[in-house]
Amino acid sequence: MNFVEELRWRGMVHDIMPGTEEMLEKEIAAGYIGFDPTADSLHIGHMVQVMLLVHFQRAGHIPVALVGGATGMIGDPSGRSEERNLLDEATLRRNQEGIKKQLSKFLDFESGIKNKAVMVNNYDWMKDFSFLEFIRQIGKHITVNYMMSKDSVKKRLGSDSREGMSFTEFSYQLVQGYDFLHLYNEIGCRLQMGGSDQWGNIVTGTELIRRKTGGEAFALTCPLITKSDGTKFGKTESGNVWLDPEKTSPYNFYQFWLNVSDEDAARYIKIFTLIGRDEIEKLITEHNNSPHERILQKRLAEEVTVMVHSRDDYQSAVEASQILFGKGTTETLRKMNESTFLSVFDGVPAFDINRNLLVGGVTFTSLCAEHSQVFGSKSELRRMVQGGGVSLNKKKIDDPEILIGEDQLLNDKYLLIQKGKKNYYLIRAV
Repeated sequence: MNFVEELRWRGMVHDIMPGTEEMLEKEIAAGYIGFDPTADSLHIGHMVQVMLLVHFQRAGHIPVALVGGATGMIGDPSGRSEERNLLDEATLRRNQEGIKKQLSKFLDFESGIKNKAVMVNNYDWMKDFSFLEFIRQIGKHITVNYMMSKDSVKKRLGSDSREGMSFTEFSYQLVQGYDFLHLYNEIGCRLQMGGSDQWGNIVTGTELIRRKTGGEAFALTCPLITKSDGTKFGKTESGNVWLDPEKTSPYNFYQFWLNVSDEDAARYIKIFTLIGRDEIEKLITEHNNSPHERILQKRLAEEVTVMVHSRDDYQSAVEASQILFGKGTTETLRKMNESTFLSVFDGVPAFDINRNLLVGGVTFTSLCAEHSQVFGSKSELRRMVQGGGVSLNKKKIDDPEILIGEDQLLNDKYLLIQKGKKNYYLIRAV
């Protein structure tokens, strides 16, 4: 597999330094991407970089994931209008462990293959570097003029910028450049990859390698992914879509991909899955012939959810999705964990009742029309029950005076009432 050709047809190349492709064809190369450990989980905005490393390993090369313990303490100015908060060492270490655990789902760090993935932390080689030593050994090789010419710096120092830039942030590209030099010297790493906003920082690293060692290093960047409407990819109204199931449930994760536009699905399925070219072209044709079936979205959501979470989580997400369209059963509800259940019924009107009511059993009528406001009156409830339009936990209610007890609770806490086809209500036993 030709790494660069694979990326090109997938739309994953933005800039590439001359000679990069030729170097990769001649040798097994080490190439790295940096991840700032600003949280203990990656989000889907990082997934383009992750997929770059996946393709790199599949092509027979050595992927290096650099966790920026040191650079995370500084903050990268690229693409930012203001300075980010600095993190302490304990937080950075915890975040690093979370990131490694997630990357292990995508990259092979453990087996005996020649090109197994490597993870490094730049804090390990920067922590003992004195300031004086750094400016003597590194600072003198890169001019201020050179650093000022980078877009990430120019934007922050331009007339439109009110905040300016601290010396801490200004030094970021030097520190990142030194990372590249260090990895070049220690493990022979000759390629750095990243998002297109990183081009200036990466090129600084190649220049530092050239000036310090006379060696040759290379750069490759991928486009920054946006949605078809121009808005930022990976953000929802509730914030980032995380890879950690505790931060974003597999159900919500699956729903994000399922709900992308047709245009975005055609791009994303190339970038975020490992499906081959012929099959993708076939899927796009099938989708275009029957767009209402959302073939691309369904396959995209399946592939990414299985890759990030598991096949079981994907199946659970599909089953959970069907509930709102009337296909779910009581058994489906009982299998669902609490986070998925709450994700599915997010925004549904909810009422709290005293759990003791259920100990001896309470009539359905009393539960819904006295102890909660699911129904405005008992007569309204009885009419709807008679008409066959009321369900409890997806099971139709035939008798409005049926006793409801603790054994009917979902996740030992919830009762799900459905009025008609689309109106849901939650009752919480507290």
